[in-house]
Amino acid sequence: MKFPGSVLVSLVLFVAETAAALCLSGAYRAAGDRMWQWLTLLFALLPCALVQLSLVFIHRDVSRDRPLVLLLHLLQLGPLVRCVEVFYIYFHAGRVEEPYVSITKKRQMPKDGYSEEIEKEVGQAEGKLCTHRSAFSRASVIQAFLGSAPQLTLQLYICVLQQEITAARSIFMVLSLLSIVYGALRCNILAIKIKYDDYDVSVKPAAYLCIFMWRSFEIATRVTVLVLFSSVLQIWILPVVLVNFFGFFFYPWILFWQSKSPFPENIEKALSRVGTTIVLCLLTFLYAGINMFCWSAVQVKLNDPDLINKSQNWYRLTVYYMLRFIENAFLLLMWYIYKTDIYLYVCAPLLVLQLLIGYCMGVLFMLVFYQFCHPCKKLFSSSISEALLSCFKFLCFICKPHKSTVLTDKADVKSPENTDEAWSSSKTIDSQKGNPHQSVSSNA
Repeated sequence: MKFPGSVLVSLVLFVAETAAALCLSGAYRAAGDRMWQWLTLLFALLPCALVQLSLVFIHRDVSRDRPLVLLLHLLQLGPLVRCVEVFYIYFHAGRVEEPYVSITKKRQMPKDGYSEEIEKEVGQAEGKLCTHRSAFSRASVIQAFLGSAPQLTLQLYICVLQQEITAARSIFMVLSLLSIVYGALRCNILAIKIKYDDYDVSVKPAAYLCIFMWRSFEIATRVTVLVLFSSVLQIWILPVVLVNFFGFFFYPWILFWQSKSPFPENIEKALSRVGTTIVLCLLTFLYAGINMFCWSAVQVKLNDPDLINKSQNWYRLTVYYMLRFIENAFLLLMWYIYKTDIYLYVCAPLLVLQLLIGYCMGVLFMLVFYQFCHPCKKLFSSSISEALLSCFKFLCFICKPHKSTVLTDKADVKSPENTDEAWSSSKTIDSQKGNPHQSVSSNA
């Protein structure tokens, strides 16, 4: 049975970040910065409440009549209790023979074009551990992008305004960045396991390393760009954030309305139509929060029974990173033009270059992951290098002028010369016709 290390990492990041937020908010209160104190508390307690709700929803504690567990979740102790339960199940598994086991069938990764199907016995303890791992993975994603990402942006913005980085704030920002990167990593692993649920997937350490580096560069540069832009153009950061957020929030709903599919009713039997709508809105809210800072590996598809798009769309991935790079470059250009005196001792061109190169490094690690380290790369219908090549060919085809237009342009250019030649030739013919008349008149 696999050690539940992901559960332990999620709990450690959750507790450490919450404790650091409470300590830092106390420091803001002592310094008299009430606004920073309340914003820090808001971005710390709101994701805590959402994490408790997600754990209760996934484990169906409301329908199972567990009042003590619900009370502990209300006291914000749900993740701690769940972690204790996980390790209790892990250390007591195998001591008593389980009377009931379930048999799962998984296909191995194809070798030489052949994929073998294997059967595996899964006991009740292992099934419970899988449920806990899945619940903590989803809780980590919620904590990362609805709490840690706004928190990191806020604390870095405060550092820029006050031109000071305290020890407590730096530790808190490091914890927030680690929480975001870990949430993005869990999102990638969730996407792989959901899309390739029929296969026995094992992720190697090299894949984890590539995802970690990819997400670290991407998220760090994105947060820095947003902070720099908001420090000089405070009013214009609001339209940038709202357009990004609501664009990704409504995008799954627009695709759902275009498909004219029936309203999904199979999410949870105990939920009414209004409850299902609220759950779907929260899902798209989280999806928009993820795409605000990085590419969401899990693509929401509301007309699918699993609510997840299981196809690998390289074109959407390429378009996202191209548009995001252009947006980051534009925001950095606006910061460079309107930068104030607080950046007097900052080499602005070098900083812009470093941020753009950092974002490109994130894209490079993403390409390495999908090309070499993805655990299911043998199942791809086309590799990402082929998809990028076809995208570039398509862009070159659009930018390249067509032959017909070139020929017409050449014809337009040559037409004045042809008219001049025709005019000169007509004048010589007229002069030749006029000479005989002149000779006859002279003879006369």
